Amino acid sequence: MNRKIVIAILVVLAVVGSLAGVKFLQIHALVEAGKHAVMPAETVSSAVVHEEKWQNTMNAIGSVVAVQGVTVTPEIEGTVSEIAFESGALVQKGDLLVRLDTSLEDAQLRATVAQADLARLNADRSRKLFADKTISQADLDTAEATLKQTLADADAIRATIGKKTLRAPFAGRLGIRLVNLGEYLDKGKAIVSLQSLAPIYVEFSLPQQELAQLSKGLRVRVSIDAYPDKKFEGELSAINPDLDPNTRSVRLQATLANADQLLRPGMFARVEVLLPVEQTVLAVPATAVLSSPFGDSVYVIEPTTNSPPGLIVRQQFIRTGRARGDFVSVETGLKAGEKIASAGIFKLRNQMPVVENNQLAPKPSTTPKPADT
Repeated sequence: MNRKIVIAILVVLAVVGSLAGVKFLQIHALVEAGKHAVMPAETVSSAVVHEEKWQNTMNAIGSVVAVQGVTVTPEIEGTVSEIAFESGALVQKGDLLVRLDTSLEDAQLRATVAQADLARLNADRSRKLFADKTISQADLDTAEATLKQTLADADAIRATIGKKTLRAPFAGRLGIRLVNLGEYLDKGKAIVSLQSLAPIYVEFSLPQQELAQLSKGLRVRVSIDAYPDKKFEGELSAINPDLDPNTRSVRLQATLANADQLLRPGMFARVEVLLPVEQTVLAVPATAVLSSPFGDSVYVIEPTTNSPPGLIVRQQFIRTGRARGDFVSVETGLKAGEKIASAGIFKLRNQMPVVENNQLAPKPSTTPKPADT
C-alpha cells in the first residue's frame, strides 16, 4: 500500500515537473523574443524648419463704425403726411425724408404774416407821425415792438414747420423704414437709420506697451468674417490721447475707403497694424506644435544609429512666438534645416521609429483659404 502511494506521488511530481519545464521554456523564449523585438514604425507627415521674413504686426479686435451715422427722429410730435424715401436708398444732404402734418401751423403762419404786415404799416405810419411830432416816443416804441413781436411769432411758426419737415442731415444710405403714412409720431420716435459708409472707421484698442510704436498713417489691414477671402486696407487715422484706466489700453481709429460699401457699421473686425520693420523668424506648421501644461514641444525626425537603419523622433521643447496663417514662429529650441513631424504627432513618443508620408497632408500657408464644402 505504501509502495503504491510513493509511486503515485512520484508520477504526480514528474507530471508537474514536466509542465513547469515546458512553461519555463515558453517564457524564456518570449523573453528572448522581446529583447530582439522592434517597435513598428508610425507614419507621419514632415516639414522642414525654415527662415521667413515676417512684417511686424500688432493684432487686435475691433468694430466697424460709421464716420457719420444717426437714427432720424422728429423733434416734435405730429402725424406723418408724406414719406419721400424708400428703404435702403442712397440720399444726398438735404433730401426730404418725411413730412409731418403742418396744416395748423400753415394757418397760424398766414394769420401771423397778416398781423406782421399790419404791424409794419403801423410802424411806418408811427415813424412819419413822430417825425411831425404828432405822437410821442412811447407810441413809436410801442409800434416798433409790436412789429418785432409779430415777425418773431412768424419765425417761430416757420421753425415749427421746418422741424416737421425732416431732411437728410448728410449724404449716406438709409436703412429700413420704421413708420407708416398717417402714423402719429411722438418726439424721438425712430423713423429710419442713416449711415455714411464711404469712408468708414474701424475702432479698436491695443495695450499701453505698444503705444511707443504707434503713429498716425501706419497701414492697417482688416479681416471680416462675412468676407473671409478679402482683406481691407486702410490707415491709422486717430490715437486717443488718454488711456482706459481699467484696462491700460489705448483706443485707436483706422479709416478705410470702403468704396464698394461692403463694410457696415457694427461688424466684428480683426485688425492688423502693419509696422514698417520686418523680422526674420523660424517658421514651422502650427500642427507640428504639441502643447501641454509644462510647455510646447515638437518631434524632430532624425536617422537612427541602431540596426536596422531608419528614422526616429526626438521630442524637443521650444518657445513659440507669433502666428501667421498655418505657421507659428519658434524663438528657441530649433535650428533652420531641421526636419520635424507636422502631422500625426499625438501618437508619437520619444525615440519612436517613424516613416515619412507627405502625400495626404495639406500644404500649410501663411494666407490659408478654407475650401468650399
